Amino acid sequence: MKRTRNVKVVATLGPASDTHETISALFHAGADVFRLNMSHGSHDEIRIKHQIIRQIEEETGSTIGILADLQGPKLRVGVFSGDSELLVEGASFRLDLDEAEGNARRVCLPHPEIFQALEPGASLLVNDGKIRLKVKECGPDFAECEVMIGGVISNRKGVNVPDVVLPLAALSEKDRADLEFVCELGVDWLALSFVQRPEDVTEARDLAKGRAALLSKIEKPSAVDRFEDILAVSDGIMVARGDLGVELPVQNVPPIQKRLVRKCRAAAKPVIVATQMLESMIESPIPTRAEVSDVATAIYEGADAVMLSAESAAGAYPIEAVRTMDNVATEVEQDPTYTQIIESSRKVDRMTVADGIVAAAREIAETANIKAICCFTQSGTTALLTARERPRVPIIALSPLVKTARRLALTWGVNCVQTGTLERFKMAVVSAARVARDEGYAGPEDMIVVTAGVPFNVEGSTNILRVAPCDERLIFNTDPE
Repeated sequence: MKRTRNVKVVATLGPASDTHETISALFHAGADVFRLNMSHGSHDEIRIKHQIIRQIEEETGSTIGILADLQGPKLRVGVFSGDSELLVEGASFRLDLDEAEGNARRVCLPHPEIFQALEPGASLLVNDGKIRLKVKECGPDFAECEVMIGGVISNRKGVNVPDVVLPLAALSEKDRADLEFVCELGVDWLALSFVQRPEDVTEARDLAKGRAALLSKIEKPSAVDRFEDILAVSDGIMVARGDLGVELPVQNVPPIQKRLVRKCRAAAKPVIVATQMLESMIESPIPTRAEVSDVATAIYEGADAVMLSAESAAGAYPIEAVRTMDNVATEVEQDPTYTQIIESSRKVDRMTVADGIVAAAREIAETANIKAICCFTQSGTTALLTARERPRVPIIALSPLVKTARRLALTWGVNCVQTGTLERFKMAVVSAARVARDEGYAGPEDMIVVTAGVPFNVEGSTNILRVAPCDERLIFNTDPE
C-alpha cells in the first residue's frame, strides 16, 4: 500500500487487536510493522496473530514487517504477608534471598546476581522508580537499604538497578525458547530487552542464525554508555524511553533520544522511538497536545519509526491511535521546516562505491524532475544507504527475497516490492519502471533513478546508476543489451 509519508508506524498487537478485522483496520489506518510482545500471550496466540498478518499481506499485496519483542529477564521482589507495605522515607529496608513473606522491614529479592554486583551507595528503584532505595551495606545474599523515596510496595513489583552492570544475560530461558519459536514462525525482527553490552546482541545473533534481524532496545544507562559498540553489532535500535526514564533522570531522556537517533541515521540502521507516545489514547479517542508534539519531535529528528504499545494492544481506541500517528507524520513531513531539519542533519562519512552511488542518486533525483529512486537490493543494504540520504523523492526497494522486503518495512521512506530474479540490467530497469507506474509513483512520461549491483544477486555490490524513462519502449530503444 502506497503511504503518503516516509516515517513508519509500528503497532503492538494485544487483546484489543487480535482479530483479522482489527489488524486489517490497523494496517489500512497506517501500521507498517506489527509488534508481537512476547511478555504477553502463549505461543499459540502469537502464532494466530502471525498468521493473520501474513493473510492480510497476501490480501493487500503489500509487504508487512513483523517484530517479536523478547521479554528479557524480569527483576521483581517477592510477596508480602499483607500483599503490600508502606515504606517511610528515612527508614531501613532489607532485601535478601529469604523466601519468607515480606513485611515493613524486609522482602525477598530472588536474584543473587543483583547482590553480587551491588556496592554501598548504589540505588535500587522499585515500581517504575516510585520507590527509591539507597544501599548502605550489602553482601552476597542481602542489601541493607535506606528508603530515600517512600511509598506503597506490593507483591512482585519490578526492580531497576541503574548504577551497575548486572552479571545477567539479556536472554532468559523463556527468551531462548521464545526466540527459537518466533524464528521458526518467520518473524522479520527480534527486539532484545535488557541489553547492557554488545555481547548480549552477539549471543542472540548466534541463536537467530540469520533468520531474523536484531533490534537492540536501549533502556539501561549501561547501554547508553556503550551505545556505539551495541549499534555496531545490531541491525536496528529501539529507544525504549520507559525504562530509560526510570533509571535516568527524566530530563536526560530527550537529549539521549536525539543523540541516538542521529547516530543510527549516520550508521544507516533503522531506529524506533517508543513508549508512551500517545499514552492518553489508551482511554481517550483524542491525544493530548503534548503527546502529539512528542510524536512530531521524533519525526523531525529523522527517526525511522514511531511505535504504539498499550495504545494499540490494550487500549479502547487502537485504530484511532494508529490513524493519529499517520496524520501527525503526514502533516509534519509536509512542513518545509521538516525538510530543512532533515537535510541540515545529514552528516555522512561516505567511504565506499555504494555510498557514492546512493548519494549521487539523491543529488540527481533532487536536481532533475525525478519521481522515485528504485534500488535493487539482495540484503537490503542499498535500500538502507539510500534511506540514510533522506531523499525528497520516494524510495522503491526491489528484492527477490521476501525476507529482505519485509525487514525493510521498518526503514524510513522505503517502499518494498518483491521481484523475480533478474540477470540483466536492462530488465531490471524495465522492472523498476513497471513497479513505479503500477504503484502510482510515476507515469509513462516520467523519469526514475535506478541503482543496482552488477553482477546481479550478489550482496554488497552496488556499482551502477541509471536515469531511466518509465516508458518501456524508450528503454528498449535506447539501452544496450
